[in-house]
Amino acid sequence: MAVSSILLIAAVAFLFSPAAALTCTSQTFSHKVAFTNCTDLPTLKASLHWTYEPAAKPNPTLSIAFIAPPANPDGWVAWALNPTAPGMIGSQALVAFKQSNGSTVVKTYNISAYGPISESKISYEVLEKSAEYSNGVFTIFAKLVLPEAEEVNQVWQVGSSVKDGVPLKHAFAADNLASKGTLQFTSRSVLAPAPSPSPNSAAALPPQDGKNGAGSSRVGLSGLVVCGVLGLVGASILML
Repeated sequence: MAVSSILLIAAVAFLFSPAAALTCTSQTFSHKVAFTNCTDLPTLKASLHWTYEPAAKPNPTLSIAFIAPPANPDGWVAWALNPTAPGMIGSQALVAFKQSNGSTVVKTYNISAYGPISESKISYEVLEKSAEYSNGVFTIFAKLVLPEAEEVNQVWQVGSSVKDGVPLKHAFAADNLASKGTLQFTSRSVLAPAPSPSPNSAAALPPQDGKNGAGSSRVGLSGLVVCGVLGLVGASILML
């Protein structure tokens, strides 16, 4: 009886936990903007929505919405492209945080070295940029002008604090260090995470309905998990 009650409580708690949350395909935006692709990034509970326009003149453009919770409510989130290397140094970053008056801002930073950063122009022309904060999550919107390319390195990050309008350093946990990958602009527009896949990893599937294959597979896995939990709930109720 007691064991059944514990199982029931645990199962119900799971249904309302972040592990049961929907993926990027369910995310919507306040001003009804839509993107061609989206993916759930492999670390820091982040998602990326993007549209690449190779025919834009005079150069291709990339429109993005980056979504992530900061490490603390008064922290920051960042998304960046790195034209020179697959890591932080050299990244051209968009960083969102709340100012002292409570408003949300997104600033640009050219990350040229480890240590304190200061606001600066980046190597990509920024046509649009804005940020929102709602329900503990930041969303960065931006439209960048890019040189012609098939892929580009990207980095994302979150931090816990901002002092005098300057984001302070982030943690160095495994997820923070693994928050990098390659954004591909070829026909499948998939995001390849930086960590090497395990020998048993399945091959990436092409996207469906304009969405990244990784997001679709996570929806299926989440569905199976939720079904299993619901079965556990039913079994627990019968045992009460």
